[in-house]
Amino acid sequence: AMSKSAVKISSDLLSNPLCEQEPSFLEMVTAFDTAMKRMDSFNQEKVDWLWLENGSAGRIVESFSSVFPSLNMAVKRREQTLQDYKRLQSKVEKYEEKERTGPVLAKLHQ
Repeated sequence: AMSKSAVKISSDLLSNPLCEQEPSFLEMVTAFDTAMKRMDSFNQEKVDWLWLENGSAGRIVESFSSVFPSLNMAVKRREQTLQDYKRLQSKVEKYEEKERTGPVLAKLHQ
């Protein structure tokens, strides 16, 4: 995010009227703009590489589980809750497909 801000600042500087008046300022701002764009590109490549290497954010979190045991427990609780949610969602969908009788409606509202 910070490199994106730097690119925006350098682009804004290039559109400054002072660049038209002072060739030396234009040269300096152009060099700055090029450097910021390269830095942003490099940062994006690093992020892409991390995602490719690790496959997902979950693997990054797993690598820190030994350092932060509470994080590991929170991830496990989240995974369990997600499985419970999916299981219950499939039950609700099953009951919604059935005929709307008394027992089915009672189970739907549980």
